Amino acid sequence: MSRGEISQAIVTWLLSGIIGLVTFSAQAADCPDWPEERLSRESKALAEQVHRWDAAYHDEGVTLIEDALYDQAVARLSAWQRCLGEAPDYHPLTRVTSSSGTREHPAAQRGLNKADDDAVRRFTSRREDLWIQPKVDGVAVTLRYADGELVEAVSRGDGERGQDWTARARQLSAVPNTLPAPIAAVLQGELYWRLTQHVQSRSPASGARGAVAGAMAQSSPSEATLERIGLFVWGWPDGPTAMQERLARLSALGFNTADYTHALDDRRDATYWRDTWFNGPLPFATDGVVIKQAERPGFRRWSSSPPEWAVAWKYPAQQALAEVRGIEFRVGRTGRVTPLVWLNPVQLEGRRISRVSLGSLERWESLDVRPGDQVAISLAGLTIPQLTKVVWHTQERSPLSPPSPQRFNLLSCFELTPGCDGQWLARLTYLGEQLGMQGIGEGTWQALMDAGIVTHLLDWLGVEPRQLQQAYGIGETTAEALMVQFQVARGKPFAAWLSALGAPPGSESVRGDWDELTGYQREQWQAVPGVGPVRADALVAFFSHPEIQRMAAQLNQAGVAGF
Repeated sequence: MSRGEISQAIVTWLLSGIIGLVTFSAQAADCPDWPEERLSRESKALAEQVHRWDAAYHDEGVTLIEDALYDQAVARLSAWQRCLGEAPDYHPLTRVTSSSGTREHPAAQRGLNKADDDAVRRFTSRREDLWIQPKVDGVAVTLRYADGELVEAVSRGDGERGQDWTARARQLSAVPNTLPAPIAAVLQGELYWRLTQHVQSRSPASGARGAVAGAMAQSSPSEATLERIGLFVWGWPDGPTAMQERLARLSALGFNTADYTHALDDRRDATYWRDTWFNGPLPFATDGVVIKQAERPGFRRWSSSPPEWAVAWKYPAQQALAEVRGIEFRVGRTGRVTPLVWLNPVQLEGRRISRVSLGSLERWESLDVRPGDQVAISLAGLTIPQLTKVVWHTQERSPLSPPSPQRFNLLSCFELTPGCDGQWLARLTYLGEQLGMQGIGEGTWQALMDAGIVTHLLDWLGVEPRQLQQAYGIGETTAEALMVQFQVARGKPFAAWLSALGAPPGSESVRGDWDELTGYQREQWQAVPGVGPVRADALVAFFSHPEIQRMAAQLNQAGVAGF
């Protein structure tokens, strides 16, 4: 081998190594941080779950999981299989099953590449004669007519073969058994569930796709069910090349899709139609738009792989599948234990979500959420992330030890003792807010706690600037600013101090000082407007609690009004 050949071989080897490293890194980014043995176990368990969803969907007509979550779960399974070096072997819900006979498509049912905003801009900038249609959320079907008679109907299946739906399609009023003209034609479209004034942005979980699949799978669906199924023809592979002519001839044959097929131009571009169909009323559910060139190759050269002349631009996800990274049990000021679920970040409505609250320990116990679980995340009111359900549990259940709710209450953790960190810090933060301390938040109190300067709720009353400077991040200037805020807090009114100490609601409605309120009995508290028996008991317990009384004495010595 010559020196030049050796040099070329080295360059080739280096380039292949770099490309391999990039590929490996891209794949590794989607791979869970699990040992291979666990990943294999979890992957098999997820595959079994997908089989159960499929069986219920195809064989029983029952949808156990929302379409969007199903699609994301299948994508996750495929990613895990790639991480294991396996070929992904799952397709969307419309894949072929063995429950009925199958037929080969006369023209392959082609899936579409999914495009984001940037990809749509690139796609539309490089092509002419572009058209847009809503991406109807239903079940794809191929119809074949010979001499104007319906002779074959095939489900989407794997794109090459699908279920034989001929007999059922002939029962649908939306599918003509005989065309107005005795022609041969292969039509592709979507069987959809008829809806009235459906607005996708308001009702994303319509279950429309599952309703159609269920009707097609039933042995004897009712006439009313069959009437609910409509047909949207989005493809005529062997039809006219020009879009205008194609739409006109489809309308003449009884397939009117012209109302939902529009040319793209500078005045009404893809964004305009996508927003219009997402936020406006339609007779069917949609999950995005399809942008396509009018001209496409002859259908006999089609394959089931996505075409280059069309893309799908989906709506923003309104429900995301997220993997749980960990569970944090946070104890609040009142002693309430709130489980926080930390997630591998997901994008939802343009927001990056990495944490969601479960609200109560009881809800966590009912869901039994553990690290590795896959959960559904949505936005309540388009603003607040919420966990709607556990999609499936990981096989490996991590042991968790939540705090006992009996350990914490409205009168626990006024000082820093083992296990009290969370509630004590929440009490300090709340106290600072109620007393109007500017620039003093949880981080400041945490620093004073870590330095051992503040270990009781009112220790800050007696600190000096030099002590404050021992805390991390607090210098001379900051220490002086803190001392000013501490001094201002001393002058706050008695009602503000009661709230800062955590007094139950009701005490602010009573006039009097500390000595007077400590003498109130249960009956007297119940006479206060808005105070019932339970709150009256809580007020008596608060004013008689030894720690509260000790702090009242401390405030009296500090010259705080009312104590």
